Order: sequence, then structure tokens, then C-alpha cells
Amino acid sequence: MTLYHAVTAVTGRATAEALFDALDEMYPAPKASGTHDRDDGSGIWEVSAYFEGAPDEAMLALLAAANGAPAFSVAPVGTKDWMAQVRAGLSPVRAGRFVVYGSHDRDTIPSNLIGLEIEAALAFGTGHHATTQGCLLALDGLVRQRIAPRRIADIGGGTGVLAMAAARVFPAARIIASDIDALATITATANVRANDLTGRIRCVTAPGFRHPALRENAPYDLILSNILAGPLKRLAPDMRSHLAPGGILVLSGILTRQAISVERVYRGWGFARQQLVRRGEWSVLVLRKPAR
Repeated sequence: MTLYHAVTAVTGRATAEALFDALDEMYPAPKASGTHDRDDGSGIWEVSAYFEGAPDEAMLALLAAANGAPAFSVAPVGTKDWMAQVRAGLSPVRAGRFVVYGSHDRDTIPSNLIGLEIEAALAFGTGHHATTQGCLLALDGLVRQRIAPRRIADIGGGTGVLAMAAARVFPAARIIASDIDALATITATANVRANDLTGRIRCVTAPGFRHPALRENAPYDLILSNILAGPLKRLAPDMRSHLAPGGILVLSGILTRQAISVERVYRGWGFARQQLVRRGEWSVLVLRKPAR
């Protein structure tokens, strides 16, 4: 069934959240929905939803009008032919003890590696980008240090690849993965199911830590975040408040030339660098919060 995306933009968080709540009352309800600000100082918030099959556009128009929002823009998302073309071009990627692969390569994965099956999708994190590989290598290094985190958050989880890698190597951990994009949440949930990790990882849609589940499960022993340097800098105080004393941050999506400025911001919040992983022009920072 074709997936459809509906999106509109409103002024102010309260209006966005009211429209977001109204979407959940639709029938059939959206597969996933989300809201986030554009983070450009405009005060504009986007409200989006994904539907299996064409949604009731008349109902969407009524919901938008009732909440003082412009009409939703509705369009189909991708096609199976496009997905097959992308999938065919993806080969397994090794990063330390992990190997990320598509279902078409399932039978080729060595049994001595930790396999993470990721389908090509409209969400970041197939394992082919240097930032994802760097995070997996950093995670591999943490395993060698014999850390044992009990609560883990993946902020900006995309396809869920890092959350799933953490679930494989830290079997006692409770893990929550969030992304600003509702489609990423759908993708991550499907990947969690495909990797037999249902019940181990909860996937939610939220910008940063703005979801009740993320706040309720804090503090975290380990936070993974593969996004971009700018948002990582802005999230520094939230990272500190949601991380347990002595907890570890793995930050990526950082160009190597940006690593010093990102580290400087986190150092100002009391973090100390534990490791720096470089993959081409990209870097991963592993930081630790003071124990007290």
C-alpha cells in the first residue's frame, strides 16, 4: 500500500500541538505523526502525518481550518520500484563487530559478526554513511571497555540502526529511540521488528528530548546522537540534564572541522572527551559527564 505524507505549518507550539492531537482522532488514524519547530527563529512549527493509503483530504482540511492552520499538502511517499533500486545498490557495511546489511544479503553475513538488518528507506542510517560507521566503531570501543548501561537513548535515531546495535551488545538495557521525522519512526519500528528486538526498543517522534517517554526514562547511562553540529550544540544543556552522572555521550554528524567547536560547547557544560573517532571528513565525539 502506498504511504502518503500530509504536512502543514503553523505559528506557535500550542497551535501545532493542538493540531497534532486532532490528527490522532482521525479515522483511519495516521500511521505516525509529529510536530517540530523549524529552529530558525521564525516561530513556525510543522505538523506532519503519514498514512497508509490516501487520507481523507476533506477531513484534513477541516482539522486544519478548525485549528487556524493552512490546508495540508498531501503527496505519496516513494514507490516500491524506487525502493528496490536503492536496495539493490546497498552492500553490507562492516564497522567493528557490527555489519549492516539489507534483507537481500541476509544469507551472506558471517556468524561471528553482529548483523543489523536495515531496509532502504526514506530515513537516515543505512550504515553506508561515515557518521553511522563512526558511531558503530565508537560503540564497539565502549563494549571493549566493558561498560554496562541500563538506560540508553538514541536522539535522532533515523532507521534505528544505533539503537539496535546498542540492544545487541547491551542486552539488559532499556532503550528508547527518537527522531524528529514521523517517517523515521515508522522505519525504525519496522527495523526493530525485523531484527527481533520488539519490546527492547521503543521508537517515538520528537525533536530533542521533547517527548514524555524520554523524560520519564531519564537519566540515561548512554546517549547516542547522530544528527548535525548545530543541533548538537543547542542540545548540550538537555544532554547534561538527561544523562546520569558518569554517563557517556556519543555524538556524530560532525564534520571534522566542526569537532573542536562542538567539543568546546560540551566542555563548557562539564563534559570531558574520552575518544575521537574520525572517518574521512566526519568525526565522532565520545564524551563523559562528571561522576559528581
